[in-house]
Amino acid sequence: MIRELVLATRNRHKGEELAALLGDLGITIRTLDEFPDAPDVVEDGETCEANAIKKARAIAEFTGLPAVADDTGLEVDALGGRPGVYAARYAGEDATYEDNCRKLLRELAGVPCERRTARFLTVAAIALPSDGVQVAHGTLNGVIAEEASGALGFGYDPVFFVPELGKTLAQLSAGQKNTISHRAKAFCKMREILSASTVNV
Repeated sequence: MIRELVLATRNRHKGEELAALLGDLGITIRTLDEFPDAPDVVEDGETCEANAIKKARAIAEFTGLPAVADDTGLEVDALGGRPGVYAARYAGEDATYEDNCRKLLRELAGVPCERRTARFLTVAAIALPSDGVQVAHGTLNGVIAEEASGALGFGYDPVFFVPELGKTLAQLSAGQKNTISHRAKAFCKMREILSASTVNV
């Protein structure tokens, strides 16, 4: 079985979520903080799957350990599917979470609620140094709110409204979010892949 797993991200918020989602598998979870010389992988793929696979492979090759990475896109129907795979840098390469949310809300100004439908798509990839890559997908449907609400979460969570719950993702506790989110769904499938792995690392 896999005994150690490296999270191929330097995003502290994402790392905390992933550690929580994978934390009870009996696997030692390691972060890139433990590998300061690890490469910064350029996310230049045209799809979330391509980016996740690229990151996982690069970190697995560098560390010699299994590595898991994910990439998330936000598809907004009224914007023709934008920002899509460019969600993290929608307002520019050095954009903050707030910058991206503000740009999204500006572009949707005046668009009625029924046309503000959107979905998050997460693709998780695990790369084994000697045994290729496996991927898992997760989606979450919702609506882009007219203004930001909530102080929890990160990214677009303050503007992503989940109608069934009557709240944005940023109004949910970490535990609540980790039961319904796109990332949680992808990593639920990833847990199954990890649990079934016979690779002894």
